[in-house]
Amino acid sequence: MASAVDTVPVASKEPATPNSGANIAKVAIGLLGVVVTAWALGNLFLSIGYYPEWYFDNKILMGLIALVAGVGGAALLFYFVNMFVEGLPNRLSQGVMPYAFLLPGFGLIALMLIYPTVQTINYSFANRDSTAYVGLDNYRSIFKSSEFWSAIVNNVLWLAIVPAITVAIGVIVAVLADKLSAQGEKTAKSVIFLPMAISFVGASAIWNLVYAYNDKTQSQTGLLNAIVTKFGVEPKTWLQIDNGKLNSLLMMVILIWLQAGFSMILLSSAIKGVPEDTLEAARIDGANEFQIFWKVVLPQIRGTIITVFITVVILVMKVFDIVYVLTNGRDNSDVIANLFFKQMFANSQAGLASAIVVVLLIAVMPILWYQVKTFREEQLNR
Repeated sequence: MASAVDTVPVASKEPATPNSGANIAKVAIGLLGVVVTAWALGNLFLSIGYYPEWYFDNKILMGLIALVAGVGGAALLFYFVNMFVEGLPNRLSQGVMPYAFLLPGFGLIALMLIYPTVQTINYSFANRDSTAYVGLDNYRSIFKSSEFWSAIVNNVLWLAIVPAITVAIGVIVAVLADKLSAQGEKTAKSVIFLPMAISFVGASAIWNLVYAYNDKTQSQTGLLNAIVTKFGVEPKTWLQIDNGKLNSLLMMVILIWLQAGFSMILLSSAIKGVPEDTLEAARIDGANEFQIFWKVVLPQIRGTIITVFITVVILVMKVFDIVYVLTNGRDNSDVIANLFFKQMFANSQAGLASAIVVVLLIAVMPILWYQVKTFREEQLNR
């Protein structure tokens, strides 16, 4: 006689797959919610930018609204994205879920980075007010301009000097600080790193006091002139001397001073990560400290050195604040970023300014490619 258990259909023993079919209502509401939320957030932020009078021209009020709308809107957006994904058939939902939640982030990157880049390239072929296309005229104009080539030469000089010296100082300080006591190391690193807390404009104002000039009949408030006059040398307008690119070199000192702490911190961390047994093995083999540094430590921190070097290179290619505050490009000290600023805002030449930026973008791209390539190689070798 068959038992009750034997009479249960086999199919009932298999677990049901919940949500195996599409939930049309969830999909529709989720999709509609994403579109409406994105539209509302976009228009809200545009209204803050274009119609501040709607918010009584109150920056605090606008900031609070932007903060609440940004956080709340992001949460609402992901809520509707989640609803849309859950409404899809089970297998499709599992496959789409990671991409769906990455989509808003990629969309924001596209809006903030890719779209302006495409628009800048587009405007580089247009006239001064971007109302008509002029072909390659902007590029012909900048490549025929002596001012542009002077800025290129200055940028190349900045690239040749600042990153190399910044990394060298960072390595030297990191190695020497590592030999100090714990308290001495903290003090030394704090002093070197302190300028990182200062903005470029603030640092330029500080160093302007160093390079300040007063007539020789007056007492010198500038530190450099105060020193040279003690030796019987007449005070000089240091930032106006372009012989040997002296004014550019003096401005480079500021950027090196600012970035040496950044270089030192990263390189110090890399040096401390060098395995102690490799150092001990080198000492047992009779290597002195100088040989240990060059043949053991340096090869093992090569990746960090390259990362710091490229980071400073990219920063140097965009250098603007220091030149703008101290000389504004006078006396053959201009750089590409400052030249763009003058064409865009002082001369109202949007087409020429865009062409200059495109040249800068093309120059940066190989460096970024090399940085990504080096990073991937390091990841594979780990």
